[in-house]
Amino acid sequence: MIHYIYGNGESRKGFPVTRQNGVSWGCNAIYRDHEVDNLVAVDYGIQGEIIESGYARRHNCYFSDWNLLPTTSEILLPEMIKGWKPEQIHYYGKDSGQMVVNGSGREKDKVKNELGLHVIYPNEEDLITQIIDPKEWGAGTTAVHLACQDIACSEVYMFGFDIANYSDGERINNIYKGSKYYLPEEAEGRNPHDWRQQLYLTFREFSNVKFTWVNNDFKFIEKSRIKDCPNVKLETYDNIRL
Repeated sequence: MIHYIYGNGESRKGFPVTRQNGVSWGCNAIYRDHEVDNLVAVDYGIQGEIIESGYARRHNCYFSDWNLLPTTSEILLPEMIKGWKPEQIHYYGKDSGQMVVNGSGREKDKVKNELGLHVIYPNEEDLITQIIDPKEWGAGTTAVHLACQDIACSEVYMFGFDIANYSDGERINNIYKGSKYYLPEEAEGRNPHDWRQQLYLTFREFSNVKFTWVNNDFKFIEKSRIKDCPNVKLETYDNIRL
């Protein structure tokens, strides 16, 4: 089985998002423009947006820290919001009898509307699976790992994984930069070390899977350990025919 994974790097602009004869995966705000078989979101604000959009009622979604709590208790939520200012609390959806509550107080790599306490009310029809493994990874690298967990997965194509092109001082590379829950267009791109390491670990763990990383710039290969992974092939968009 072939899995097609779409990150949100700008290199995939104009390239069709399709699953062909396989399974498609996307990350975060890709749902605004495309439908994929599986959507991965690890930041709480975008999770709330996805719930409110109704997308999760029709598509499989994988969310981090997705611990459902009852809303029937009169003391549970009041206790959880203690210490947070009203303007720091973000609500999504309507009370459905269950909720997910997560706080994000880190300034690093976050936009203002991502900080604070996020109270999300999912719908009973939502097709959401909590991400158990891996933990605290990026959405793109998590999607790659989840795809490989499918025992039928034999081949993975990666598009829009431009993390390798970042260097200190370069502007953020993301199709959705400047939109809600994303850094502004003039922001610097984050250091890609963690993402590179996460992908390297995935390539090594699933050595039986054939990976094709599609991009037009592979200068990063000199600074990474990907060259030590014989199951990874580098290919340009012009040479890809799905």
